[in-house]
Amino acid sequence: MKNPEDIKLVVREKYAELAIAGETAGGCCGQGSEGCGNVYTIMADEYTKVEGYAPEADLGLGCGIPTDHAGLRPGMTVLDLGSGAGNDVFIAASIVGAEGCVIGVDMTPEMIARARRNATSLGAANVEFRLGEIEHLPVDRDSVDVILSNCVLNLVPDKKSAFAEMFRVTKPGGHFCVSDIVLDGEIPPAMRDAALLYAGCVAGAQQKDEYLQHITDAGFSAVEVRAEKVINIPQSAVDQLAADVPAEERTLGSTRILSITVTGRKA
Repeated sequence: MKNPEDIKLVVREKYAELAIAGETAGGCCGQGSEGCGNVYTIMADEYTKVEGYAPEADLGLGCGIPTDHAGLRPGMTVLDLGSGAGNDVFIAASIVGAEGCVIGVDMTPEMIARARRNATSLGAANVEFRLGEIEHLPVDRDSVDVILSNCVLNLVPDKKSAFAEMFRVTKPGGHFCVSDIVLDGEIPPAMRDAALLYAGCVAGAQQKDEYLQHITDAGFSAVEVRAEKVINIPQSAVDQLAADVPAEERTLGSTRILSITVTGRKA
């Protein structure tokens, strides 16, 4: 699983499966839902009290609520990276209003299709969904006020390019707010190449300091961790995600898995 294209293939296939499973489960596939395979929802935060929340767009695949810290205002142009079925897109759309616009980008065609169906059913006229990869965003330079992302950048093999693309498309004076998974401690060697640990947002995560350094290197300033929590992954979930690893080696050891919500600005 060291090949970036192999990683993308595994992630794309798994998230296509989750998009389809979520629909056949009948709408919301939130935390603990059997429809999405609850091993992928254990990092999710509770969205039900957030204004603009659309249950049919929530697959429970996030690890924070970035809209809480994003400073969204009416009329803004917002970009959501790895937009999935549209959960954060529709919340942002309710804040920026008819004068604003929210663009969702996802690399999984099944997710884009589901998000577009959700937009139609919700009558959301100020949103659009584009198929594309975060390392090669189908978005113009200096065109968005705010970037959001929720538990997605950890899935991107080339994070340096991802943050560089984020910087490219942000307007001068614009900013980002992303929730993501980072590590405190090293994942044991036997677990590093477990394919589904990538899709489960674990093996693709970086050390916290390294992750924040990539953001600064991309050119963002005023980088701040606005929220942080420890994610406890049950052994049963580790066993499921690392089924191809010998049972006696299926452990994350002393590694702490952290959910962080980070903001930064483009001068």
